[in-house]
Amino acid sequence: MLELIAQQPLIASLIALVSMGLIFGALLGYASVKFKTEGDPIADQVEELLPQTQCGQCGYPGCRPYAEAIAGGDDINKCPPGGEATIAALADLLGVEAKPLDAAEESVPSVAYIREEECIGCTKCIQACPVDAILGAAKHMHTVIASECTGCDLCVEPCPVDCIEMRPIETTLQSWHWQKPPAAEDVIASDRHPNPSVGAGA
Repeated sequence: MLELIAQQPLIASLIALVSMGLIFGALLGYASVKFKTEGDPIADQVEELLPQTQCGQCGYPGCRPYAEAIAGGDDINKCPPGGEATIAALADLLGVEAKPLDAAEESVPSVAYIREEECIGCTKCIQACPVDAILGAAKHMHTVIASECTGCDLCVEPCPVDCIEMRPIETTLQSWHWQKPPAAEDVIASDRHPNPSVGAGA
């Protein structure tokens, strides 16, 4: 057998290649088991609570990076689309204090609207949309799927003809919700001084 292999260099080369492949395969299999990294279960749970708008308003490029940052200790109040409800859910999950939204005020729920008669079909808004809520093709009119739009407004700035605007979502029985009640200390303060001018000169 060895003499046959020696006389056939092609067979010898094939056997050598197969042997090397088996060795490298075994090494890679061992490495994948030895150095396997598990996903962060806390980040996974946090990500499930985030609104998946992928808008970047939190300062991270998407919901997953923000979830990983929260799991690493970052603040839970940087998601305007999620609002106070998401902050409360994250605080309950992580056992931390719920902080006010890190913004001047909670953004009004809105959707993008394309003035279709002005659209030139450049597709820049389609490329900017993180949730594929815009339909259209090059040099053809685009339109927004309102039910899919998350209101992140990332499509507004790239539009070269400024034909996209954000419109508040009309309140319906399905979208209406209770407003967050004021904090107890604010109620007590307003009861003591119903007129802002009272005590101003004190």
